[in-house]
Amino acid sequence: MPYEGEVSPQGRPVVPGARLLAEGAALKQFSRRGFLAGTGAAGLLAADMLLTREVQAQRRTDRILTVADDFADTYYPDASWFLFPGYKTSWEESQWILNSLRGALNKRARLAAVGYSNQGLDIDDIVIAVIEHVRAQKLTKLFFYGHSFGGMVATQVAARLLEIHGVEVQFIVLDSSPYSKHDVLDQSWFDGVVFLYERGFRFPSTLRGGYELGERVIHKDERSWRQILDQTLEQLSPIAPSSLLIQSESAYIYYFDGSRFAGKLGGAKMAYIGNPRDRTVRYQTAVEAWAVAFKANMVSSSLHTEGARPAHASPGWNPNVYRPVLEQLLDEHFPLPRGGSRVTVF
Repeated sequence: MPYEGEVSPQGRPVVPGARLLAEGAALKQFSRRGFLAGTGAAGLLAADMLLTREVQAQRRTDRILTVADDFADTYYPDASWFLFPGYKTSWEESQWILNSLRGALNKRARLAAVGYSNQGLDIDDIVIAVIEHVRAQKLTKLFFYGHSFGGMVATQVAARLLEIHGVEVQFIVLDSSPYSKHDVLDQSWFDGVVFLYERGFRFPSTLRGGYELGERVIHKDERSWRQILDQTLEQLSPIAPSSLLIQSESAYIYYFDGSRFAGKLGGAKMAYIGNPRDRTVRYQTAVEAWAVAFKANMVSSSLHTEGARPAHASPGWNPNVYRPVLEQLLDEHFPLPRGGSRVTVF
């Protein structure tokens, strides 16, 4: 209600009834459809935030995510693959990758992926999760698959397992893995993400969509606006890695020094697969650096995933490209006993 003596912008006295009529007319102009759409969007956002909080709470610790495979579980009970996921790869996507590669991997070992904790990447915690799974399942043969930056993690975990627990990894596949931050083509994202992380700034997961959008707009480089939108919306999914995990992964890549683990893998065999058309990791410098530093372990560094789209570490999208490459590697370096694939492991 107007105060006594209130006047309009034109200098005329305001009549309370006239003002109410004007406000009522304005309300009629408000779209019911717009109101319902806004209410619906707010409800979806609230539901997403609640579900995100629940998912994040369930993923506070590192976990070994097994993928059931009747053949591998039956004939290779003491052997297992461990997939180490790449940057921003969710638990669900890790299991999807394993399912995509099942036909090539299950002829040597069972299938498992490492689910990184949303509290942040911690190598000590990952080593503990792996060794506990090894002991619980009575595993004697370990095969590691490093998906993108996961190859860095796989290498360090393998070195720690041998040093601390005396457990030697049989094979490490490096799928488009950078050897250092210098192999990452888009260096700009390090400037902000790692700088803030090292100074104690932590972004809550409820803000991750805005955080992702800001990061990509500022450092969009060759990304189109459509790509920026798609990648931002992906991070709004409740199952997406937390902002804290993404920050810690960025810092891990930034400070990774592969030379610290050279000569510490025992007899583990290593193989690098990648694509010269990779637009995320500089393929040539990465593969050469790995081959030189781990000369004693590297058994293959010339196999390409030509035809994969996208070119960088995409086994989930291109299983028909990846499976033949992996089968070639495994048949050459871990040949099956003659008489077929129905083999009992002694």
